Amino acid sequence: MKDYMCLIDTQTPGPRCDVTPVFADPAAFAQLVADLADPFRSTPIDYVAGIDALGFILGTAIALHLRKGFLPIRKAGKLPVAATTAQFVDYTGQTKSLELRKVSVRKAESVLIVDEWIETGAQMQAAIDLIENAGGIVAGIVTINMDTNPLSVRLREKYKCQAVWFDMQETDR
Repeated sequence: MKDYMCLIDTQTPGPRCDVTPVFADPAAFAQLVADLADPFRSTPIDYVAGIDALGFILGTAIALHLRKGFLPIRKAGKLPVAATTAQFVDYTGQTKSLELRKVSVRKAESVLIVDEWIETGAQMQAAIDLIENAGGIVAGIVTINMDTNPLSVRLREKYKCQAVWFDMQETDR
């Protein structure tokens, strides 16, 4: 198991773990970014998109690592300009929306989508819908962990995915 994985706080209430201790350790954060980004070095990518909020931190670092531009996928109502919106039901059962600035992605541009943790896959699917409805191509999905459920299995089948926690669990079995 990678050394930085022990920094993830798994002793939290509810289904989520706290990954922010990894961000606070510069060496651990740099290794995490490299482990997540490196499988996409030879993949044609125009942009890296990060999902609000921790996906912004991880996505920006990956964009810099890959020397690509960064696109924020925001929670609804946060952008001060015209945006496209996609709704989803999150892991708590609440209906939420994500938005992307209009004209952020042009037809056939390739986008790597990043979020720190994928619970149900619904939020990631909403982000994918925003990119693909704009005419973009999803180059892949990057996350620290991707829980196993029917939607995340479909995402793994359709898109190139990199999830170090999931991959570590698979390796450890």
